[in-house]
Amino acid sequence: MRFSVLSKGDSTSNALMQRIITYLQDFELIYDEAEPDIVISVGGDGTLLYAFHRYSSRLDKVAFVGVHTGHLGFYADWLPDEIEKLVIAIAKTPYQVVEYPLLEVIIRYRHGGKETKYLGLNESTVKSTVGTLVMDVEIRGEHFERFRGDGLCVSTPSGSTAYNKALGGAIIHPAIHAIQLAEMASINNRVFRTVGSPLILPAHHTLMLKPVYVHDFNVTIDHLNVMHRDVKSIQFRVADEKVRFARFRPFPFWKRVHDSFISGEG
Repeated sequence: MRFSVLSKGDSTSNALMQRIITYLQDFELIYDEAEPDIVISVGGDGTLLYAFHRYSSRLDKVAFVGVHTGHLGFYADWLPDEIEKLVIAIAKTPYQVVEYPLLEVIIRYRHGGKETKYLGLNESTVKSTVGTLVMDVEIRGEHFERFRGDGLCVSTPSGSTAYNKALGGAIIHPAIHAIQLAEMASINNRVFRTVGSPLILPAHHTLMLKPVYVHDFNVTIDHLNVMHRDVKSIQFRVADEKVRFARFRPFPFWKRVHDSFISGEG
């Protein structure tokens, strides 16, 4: 088996990374940054997001596992003092692959040019570069509403516990192949009106945002933040691709939610 390890970059994470590499090589596993079968991230959920984007062209061939050196993460669920147990599990036991849905984002431009495609593990946000965001929202090719406000957030089920939750969105189990649209401070009065609630769209529905006045936007994809100019439309849907996680023990999604937001542990 070939493996790669990515670190958050702090001294604790770097030291753990070196231990993992040494231990796995002792078990005669091959360290291969270019074409790993398994990618181990050491740090937190942000480190795993970085690992996901680094290997996004190999999603059908690689499985991810996270070790957290800070607080408990939704993706990074192994503790530093469990390193030996994790190494033995990787080296000696077949692992279960758990697949989570991803977000596909396609940005098209007014004057032609090549469209830009992204894959998101958590979410994508759209904000105006100046003032209020004004966007026509289409669902399955039909106009739904004209949004005015600070911005819009489209999240995956596994990302529903991140920025989406802070915006008042629902927490969705990753077994449900869907995307969620949540508003950021929408303007609602006698003149302007939005639905005012998060929308959950199934996998066969496409969400389209079309600019009304300005055409330059700040678009985030997970931790990436890119300015896009002269935008014609931004399309969101459940991606054909999936992210694969290597599971060596049960860690149910609702237990993660409980431990992260209710119990105060971790």
